[in-house]
Amino acid sequence: MDFDLTEELKMLKDMAYKFAVAEFTPLSKECDEHEKYTPEVRIKAAENGLVGAWIPEEYGGAGAGILGNTIITEELSKVDMGIGLNVVAATFGCESIFQYGSEEQKQAYLPPVCRGEWVSAGSFTEPNAGTDVAGYKTRAVKDGSDYIINGNKIFISNGARANWIVVAAKTDKEAGYDGITEFIVDSDTPGFEVSRKLDKVGLRSSDTAELFFTDMRVPASAVLGEVGKGFYQIMSNFQPERLLIAISAYSGAERALEMAIDYAKERKQFGKAISRHQHNAFKIAELATKIEAAKELTYRAADMYNRGLDCLKEVSMAKWYATEMSNEVAYHAMQLMGGYGYMMEYPMQRAWRDLRVQTIVGGTTEVQKLIISRCLGL
Repeated sequence: MDFDLTEELKMLKDMAYKFAVAEFTPLSKECDEHEKYTPEVRIKAAENGLVGAWIPEEYGGAGAGILGNTIITEELSKVDMGIGLNVVAATFGCESIFQYGSEEQKQAYLPPVCRGEWVSAGSFTEPNAGTDVAGYKTRAVKDGSDYIINGNKIFISNGARANWIVVAAKTDKEAGYDGITEFIVDSDTPGFEVSRKLDKVGLRSSDTAELFFTDMRVPASAVLGEVGKGFYQIMSNFQPERLLIAISAYSGAERALEMAIDYAKERKQFGKAISRHQHNAFKIAELATKIEAAKELTYRAADMYNRGLDCLKEVSMAKWYATEMSNEVAYHAMQLMGGYGYMMEYPMQRAWRDLRVQTIVGGTTEVQKLIISRCLGL
């Protein structure tokens, strides 16, 4: 397929990379070591049109579509996956509003996020219900013209900093998949509590939290989409999230391999650079090929999504392959650097830590294989 970029997208690609180098590089080590969140970088990114670039201009975005967002995610992730995530994930939850929200909801919630004034989030994972959305324990009970929500969510990106969050809850505990509804909840709503910020192995400069809802009252106008259709809305919105994860994974892997190549060209053993030893050269060639394969697979899935085609299988293939491949690259890149790669003073260890979670978030590798097999009629 032809994925040649337009001049406009080439300019966006160049600008995103230069922005990341200028803004991320001086902060990377400190943000990782101290779990430091950088709202000022997100705000600058928004001023440059890098936050919510996929959102149409009438709602505050750049109107660059999913391909534009793909390019931005690639370039930011090459420099620092954690800080990059703060930029591209600032719109988590916006996809649900864009697809299923009323015009009033879109105008109220999307533009402030694109301007960098607000951060959004989607809260779907529970302590005992990850992929098993039908197993939710969070309940929303109708009380007059309001709903009262009780429950908790975990592993929520932006959870501690979001101004508003899309919350999925059971409105009919007997209806299974047809008993789930999405709500837009402002984080200053009484009963909304950030229980704790979670301490992660990698992506430490991004915010992940556990949330509790205790007798949290929201108006009926907070319902997003249709009552009882939340499960189907959530499933449709997994596609852009999984694409983002695949993009971050192969971009992070590309950076890890670049570091390993630079090291291999300089490090000498037995009278020559270790890059000249055939085993190492062949391994690098193999990993570079796998990165390109992941990139092509993901671009194809993103192009299909951009054109409104059914791409459930292709997105799951991209997410599975790119994330597993990224872990393979991180392993061998660190191995190539030997003890230096394992030392905290070198950025290789951060790439290794940041990439590990990619096979878990947004639906595990096992879930992606299940989806693919179902799409193949198995």
